[in-house]
Amino acid sequence: MIYVIAYLKAHPGKAADVLAAAQPLIAETRAEEGCITYELYQKPGEPERLVFVENWSSREALQAHFETAHIAAFSKAIAELVAESRVEVVHPEKVEVV
Repeated sequence: MIYVIAYLKAHPGKAADVLAAAQPLIAETRAEEGCITYELYQKPGEPERLVFVENWSSREALQAHFETAHIAAFSKAIAELVAESRVEVVHPEKVEVV
């Protein structure tokens, strides 16, 4: 089992647009094989800071997620809305940044 923490920082005033774009992604991802949990949080007091907290059965399931049409569509939709992003994959033995 692995965990993923994906940090996004929306441009000022664009967090609501990122949240809206994430709704189809969240619904489709939760139905994927290997997805245990998939949540999106907005930081109180800093609404432009968003964090996906995910739990996957394996690195292979996560890789399959990265290759889905819905992750590609989300990435395209937020390309101009997000100023920063970072994805950390937490394995029992290491933290991988992708």
